[in-house]
Amino acid sequence: MTTFPPIPGLDGLITLSRREGVDIRPTLLRVLTDLYVQTPSHTPDEEQHFVALTSRLIDEVDDATRAAVHARLSIYPRTPRAIMDKLTAPPPAAPAWTIPQARRDETGDLQEAPALAMQPSEASELNEMFFRAGAAERLQILRSLEEAPLKAAPRIDARRAARAVTALDQMAREADLIGVTAELTEVLVLPSRLAQRIVEDQGGEPLACALKAIDMPSEAFQRVLLFLDPELGASVTRVYTLARLYDKLSERMALVMLAAWRGTSLAGRAKHRPMLYDDERQRARATAQPRATVQPASTPLPSRQPTRG
Repeated sequence: MTTFPPIPGLDGLITLSRREGVDIRPTLLRVLTDLYVQTPSHTPDEEQHFVALTSRLIDEVDDATRAAVHARLSIYPRTPRAIMDKLTAPPPAAPAWTIPQARRDETGDLQEAPALAMQPSEASELNEMFFRAGAAERLQILRSLEEAPLKAAPRIDARRAARAVTALDQMAREADLIGVTAELTEVLVLPSRLAQRIVEDQGGEPLACALKAIDMPSEAFQRVLLFLDPELGASVTRVYTLARLYDKLSERMALVMLAAWRGTSLAGRAKHRPMLYDDERQRARATAQPRATVQPASTPLPSRQPTRG
């Protein structure tokens, strides 16, 4: 059986699309299409992998998504013939197990499907997928998060966020990477190691998400880019590109990404599972402080009664 090479940035979304109650197949098909047409040519294995993924998704999405994908692929000269034939064919009947995207309430009004929280394993996979992706793939992932029915993290308290913005702006001027990492760790409630990964990422997109989550003004974000990392600040093109990304980045994108980061830390804590039913109890007894023992010299001797006769 042939194993097709994975297209970068999609494995995590495929996993999320299979979770019961979360249907991001329309978004996944759009992202897959956008990533495919960004490359002028593809290897035979990449083309077969694209056909294998999209063929299944095309049968499971709504008519609007099919039309949008058809318009996108019709102007791309390297679109596989099998996909174009599938897009022009009448859509199959929706299977009975398809989860509806919306439902109607008692008055008949259409209600959106409720957003669902990511499981720690899913959050960890989305996080790794985002960090491994390139600039174009990261942008597509963020756009998909805007439409995906995933629960975002709560907003940061406005007063606490304002203090963090002021502190981070000053620390960036001084190129204080340690201070910036510590401040993001505290204000975003993240593990320090993950905050450090966000700050030191060469692309800059994770830092843009983190600072958007605390509602940092665009001018302050540009100063952070210019001063925090001298190498990044020296690239005018990169700073300009990230500044444009930051302006287009929505609060929801940043907060969904923050939810994934927090879920990743929970996934790390869940790696340990007791092997025995009393494993945790045994470990607690082993680490407990021993009781103080009475030294023999301090033990009172029993009094002797004089022997008569």
